[in-house]
Amino acid sequence: MTSPLTHFDAQGQAHMVDVAAKPATHRIAIAEGRIEMLPATLALIASGSAKKGDVLGIARIAGIMAAKKTSELIPLCHPLALTRVAVEFQLKEAGNTVECRATVETVGPTGVEMEALTAVQIALLTIYDMCKAADRGMTISGVRVLEKHGGKSGSWQVEG
Repeated sequence: MTSPLTHFDAQGQAHMVDVAAKPATHRIAIAEGRIEMLPATLALIASGSAKKGDVLGIARIAGIMAAKKTSELIPLCHPLALTRVAVEFQLKEAGNTVECRATVETVGPTGVEMEALTAVQIALLTIYDMCKAADRGMTISGVRVLEKHGGKSGSWQVEG
């Protein structure tokens, strides 16, 4: 029986998957996550008066940069020519959270799920870094792929 884990060869050794024979298709992945904080910290972010500056603007750029560097961070990821990276935020007073959503696109032989997940994680970590002087108890959670499109497996999205 062969393993469903594609990053291991028949001997169980880790390897980079060969995607040379796969056709280039338009690929999209959308990921999300959130960071929960004190109400006062959320107010600082919303007002733009955080000591280190525009928290969401800096976090957006960090997320975009992270998506472009994913293959340098995750050992077996392929370097990809990304055609689009969008990082968006929503402030939710009800739960004292900032929600982050990243959409990443390419035309190529492999998907961009890892790039979308990396963009979300680094954007949220940047928010933490910029606000930690005000709130060290922030919590990052719910990071996941919401949907992906393209490639042999087609489209997939979270149910519900």
